[in-house]
Amino acid sequence: VVSCFDPIRREIARLALEKLVADGRIHPGRIEEVVNKSRKEVDTQIIEFGEEGAYEAGVHGLHPELIKLVGRMHWRTSYGQNILQHSKEVAWLAGIMAAELGLDVAMAKRGALLHDIGKVLTHEHEGTHVQLGVEVATKYGENPLVVNCIAAHHDDVPHETEISVLVQAADAISGSRPGARREAFETYVKRLEGLERIASSYKGVERVFAIQAGREVRVIVAPDQVDDPRMATLSEEIARRIEAELQYPGQIKVVLIRETRAVDFAR
Repeated sequence: VVSCFDPIRREIARLALEKLVADGRIHPGRIEEVVNKSRKEVDTQIIEFGEEGAYEAGVHGLHPELIKLVGRMHWRTSYGQNILQHSKEVAWLAGIMAAELGLDVAMAKRGALLHDIGKVLTHEHEGTHVQLGVEVATKYGENPLVVNCIAAHHDDVPHETEISVLVQAADAISGSRPGARREAFETYVKRLEGLERIASSYKGVERVFAIQAGREVRVIVAPDQVDDPRMATLSEEIARRIEAELQYPGQIKVVLIRETRAVDFAR
């Protein structure tokens, strides 16, 4: 296991160690030679991954430096989700939605592919990934609409066009789909407990089940205590409390179930 804050240096170290162990000649001169060779290999891979990622996303004409940054996303993860794969997903989704709405598909894909570009710079420079992404996109002459997609995807600034809203929506879809990201087991358990605690605190609630990895909570209510009009207000109250008290990716569906049964036996 190789541990390092910089994912590129970690990959260089991994390649160098594999070569040294396989070769068996481990001394200062040989180490320096192998590290330099591994660094050149990774530099080549960065460009290859960047060009491949841009091609698969349907984005053309990127500045060579932006291509390199896209390639570096291959070794960067967020909550266990590979950033390059995530960015390509966002580009595909944003492109589909833009086409359906009759908007600029190429611009939507471009903004989507670059929306998290700043994440590969956070270990080298001060600032959030949004700020760094805006700076680098502006530096290399990206369209202001693309820059706004980067700046607004976490609502740090207002959305200037429909395209930036689509990029934000596509980002949320890719990040919140089941299995996309992992979280600490303790955090996951606390969220499930919090969901059940909030829903159980209301009068008339009999049982609560957090299902689908905490993305849905089903609430069974007592039919003699909760009538149909109360069902609508109760589901809204539970949803608003969840928003106020818990932190979670994506959205959580609140489902209330009220069932009345009449049972008799024919003898």
